[in-house]
Amino acid sequence: MTITWDDFSKIEIRTGTIIEAVDFAKAKKPAYQLKIDFGALGIKQSSAQVTHHYSKEDLIGKQIVAVVNFPPKQIANFFSECLVLGVYDENNQVILLQPDKPVSNGQQIG
Repeated sequence: MTITWDDFSKIEIRTGTIIEAVDFAKAKKPAYQLKIDFGALGIKQSSAQVTHHYSKEDLIGKQIVAVVNFPPKQIANFFSECLVLGVYDENNQVILLQPDKPVSNGQQIG
């Protein structure tokens, strides 16, 4: 499927820094509940199935890339407010997308 530039411009992809990561006990698949600082956009929370490649301690302070303009999605008793982006490895485990140099929280991807 081909999209237009207008389609792409509707997706708000921003950089953020993970400030908290805790186990998500009620998730069906192993996951963490994350709090992510997006600068002027504030702090948003997300559920992320990244437990295979990352410990909670590894995630704190890590800059990530996320879609921030989805409506909140309820997952068990938790509301995910953004979609953290990653790439699936050969075992279908997520590797996070992240800037290769430090950037300000909330910077838009384009």
